[in-house]
Amino acid sequence: MAHREQTPLQQKFYQVIFGTETSQGKWFDLCLIAIILASVVVIMLDSIASLDVKYGNLFLYMEWVFTIMFTLEYGARIWCAPNRKAYIFSLYGVVDLLALLPTYLSLLVPQTAPLLIIRLLRILRIFRVLRLLTLLSEANELAGALQRSGRKIFVFFSLVIIIATIFGCLLYVIEGPGNGFDDIPTSVYWAIVTITTVGYGDVTPMTTAGRAVSAVGMLVGYAIIAVPTGILTAEMTGAQRIRKMRAVLESRNCTNCAAVEPDAHAHYCRFCGTGLPRPGHAPEPDSDMID
Repeated sequence: MAHREQTPLQQKFYQVIFGTETSQGKWFDLCLIAIILASVVVIMLDSIASLDVKYGNLFLYMEWVFTIMFTLEYGARIWCAPNRKAYIFSLYGVVDLLALLPTYLSLLVPQTAPLLIIRLLRILRIFRVLRLLTLLSEANELAGALQRSGRKIFVFFSLVIIIATIFGCLLYVIEGPGNGFDDIPTSVYWAIVTITTVGYGDVTPMTTAGRAVSAVGMLVGYAIIAVPTGILTAEMTGAQRIRKMRAVLESRNCTNCAAVEPDAHAHYCRFCGTGLPRPGHAPEPDSDMID
């Protein structure tokens, strides 16, 4: 969708609300983050029964004030955005909308009010304010590693589910409903809790054979619990190795002073000013050497 024409007022609002280049834009985002944190604190305090009895009405009033402020801000963002559709369906746009919905939904379903804690995700805007580009690049690197290892992790978790189902069925047959293993889903739940080494203890085997199977499940859990970490680490290590190799391939030696130039976009040596060969190309022969 092409960008639409903006009025001068919309351009001014856009620079303040979406931009961080100006002091007004930075202060706007910092004030917004402070309000977000205040609203999250109110939600957390309201969940405490003793405080809710004393200050419940005050918390409700403050929550509606925060919600109205966020609603106006969300509407202003849509109004001044050059590409409204791009903002609405962007990560920030979706989070901004989700931060509003629980308050309005609580009018119909009061149990949804605690979902307002999702407003904490709006703190992601601090990355824009502080310009933590290095952290963002590392986050992108981690996301890329997760994407590349997605199939391996999927296969691994499928195997874990199969193992948990087998252990659950074994305990259902060995223990039975008399010892708390009322059905196969409950037994599979016990197997997952055991294999992941969580161990809630709400369902426990009573027979010797059941405890022996449980011991095997615990050992299996310790054996496989580090597999996803290993897969992800291997992907990240491989990406770093490829990046280093690419940097080495792109580095060039000056034909005059033999200095190494790592910048693939440089045209001249930073030390002597001699023209550099293009990355991946052999250096041009020196005219003085051609007779």
